[in-house]
Amino acid sequence: MVLLRAHLGEALRRARQEQGRTLRQVSADAAVSLGYLSEVERGQKEPSSELLSAICMALDLPLSRVLTEVAQSVLVAEPTRLTVVGVGGVASNAAKDIVDAA
Repeated sequence: MVLLRAHLGEALRRARQEQGRTLRQVSADAAVSLGYLSEVERGQKEPSSELLSAICMALDLPLSRVLTEVAQSVLVAEPTRLTVVGVGGVASNAAKDIVDAA
């Protein structure tokens, strides 16, 4: 199962670490408790849109960039469901779901 909060936390942590900033610095700038930000980064909490916006602002990152990165990460992680198609392009009664874990 793909958890959006885990991918979101990974993206935020990666951005913070690339900037060489600490949890304490970002939490202060975002007016979010250090413990809560830590839980968000570890994928244990899913922030509200207001808190996510505040964290992105503290990281000087557009929210759209973070969401795009998360969407790409989820796309790679989620299983793709394919249907086996029979002769003539018609789905056969024995169609099976094929899971490609990418």
